[in-house]
Amino acid sequence: MYVYMRIRPFITGLGIIRLAAAAAILTVALAGRAKAQEFKPIGNFGTWETYAGKEKTASICYMGSEPRKARGKYKRRGQTLVAITHRPSEKSNNVVNVQAGYVYQKDSPVQLIIDGAEFELFTAGGNAWSADAKTDAALVRAMRAGSTLIVQGMSNRGTVTTDTYSLKGFSAAHNSVNKACKVRR
Repeated sequence: MYVYMRIRPFITGLGIIRLAAAAAILTVALAGRAKAQEFKPIGNFGTWETYAGKEKTASICYMGSEPRKARGKYKRRGQTLVAITHRPSEKSNNVVNVQAGYVYQKDSPVQLIIDGAEFELFTAGGNAWSADAKTDAALVRAMRAGSTLIVQGMSNRGTVTTDTYSLKGFSAAHNSVNKACKVRR
């Protein structure tokens, strides 16, 4: 069940500007529902954008950011981002998702480094998640206190990538999605 909750807030690679629509469409596809949800922007906080919406009557809130610097020896790569999702009715909050912009090498972990603190995520297709809610909570605490997030992964073609995200505005964005979904920090 936990893996399903990790994959459910999966977000496609259409870029942060269209993050809300993409998440709504993919959430519907993964959940097997026929009706799309509408997500509305809450605001922009530094390098982070926030959104809120409903699925039937259940609130869903999320925030996302694109990397400020992307390194790797690749010719072509899709959009990449980090997102945090709340689904309070499912008791699923602070779910951290990394979208690579490519398919990860099978069984290859992704490293997240937040101001020197290292975390490992598992991969499925072009996305990465932590193994459990405890790790998600630790990641969010580190992001709230940190200034830089580095994501290191390997594509299914063996290309190593390093993406650098600014955590400027992360705490304010997180506060805003917490408020919108009535989630205690």
